[in-house]
Amino acid sequence: MRSKEIMDAVEAGDSFTVTRDGRGIGQLVPLRPRRTFVSRAEFVRGSVPAPLIDAEKFRSDQDRAYDGTLSDPYA
Repeated sequence: MRSKEIMDAVEAGDSFTVTRDGRGIGQLVPLRPRRTFVSRAEFVRGSVPAPLIDAEKFRSDQDRAYDGTLSDPYA
């Protein structure tokens, strides 16, 4: 296949395994469209299994973990 045909196939939903010397080294797969909206019902369904958080204990844990200094982790 030519690269245009491959790209057209990927755009249409096909996937390909890239090989070198007969062994797979990568995959060419279509990108999934990024969702920008989640309905309230979907959010609620996804939140049901989440444990309830004790706000005071959570804040206390945060205060205990923070040593009062700020630093850049990438510096």
